[in-house]
Amino acid sequence: MTDFTLYDETNAPEGSKELLAKSKAAYGMVPSLHAVMAEAPGLLEAYQTVHELFANSSFDKDELTVVWQTVNVEHGCHYCVPAHTGIAMSMGVDDAITQALRNETALPNAHLEALRTFTLNVVRGRGNVDESAVQAFLDAGFTKRQILEVVLGVSQKVMSNYTNHLANTPVDPPFRKFAWQKKA
Repeated sequence: MTDFTLYDETNAPEGSKELLAKSKAAYGMVPSLHAVMAEAPGLLEAYQTVHELFANSSFDKDELTVVWQTVNVEHGCHYCVPAHTGIAMSMGVDDAITQALRNETALPNAHLEALRTFTLNVVRGRGNVDESAVQAFLDAGFTKRQILEVVLGVSQKVMSNYTNHLANTPVDPPFRKFAWQKKA
């Protein structure tokens, strides 16, 4: 496998130095994902921007977590599942939601389960989702706006999950205790 450099604000390509400083200011560290993405400043900037847009979407903290972790688990991302476990904890997401997502078991309510099901339909169908699945999502209380916001969240996770697969990104120390592997 190709070795990728873990950059910081001192050795990163010129276009990534400020972006990594922004990451460090936001998280108190440069996450390994960002350190890898710094190789391609446009990817790091796009990821940061899409993350901010999705985090500020109409979804609440539980719903954001459902979208993020559904995609992470479906893609089998060794880095993002532990990272988003820690993020969910810091956001005050109920541990029952986090564990159900990590273990691919039923979520604690039908509303969140409808979101997971729709997100899986988007990922597995590569955006080709049957009209009955779209209607089920809307019938669960979601909106047309949120259909498109799921696409936004999936887009963010494609950038991170694919980067982590290609780079075998090391999990950051604060998240190692949440190590995870996809069920066989």
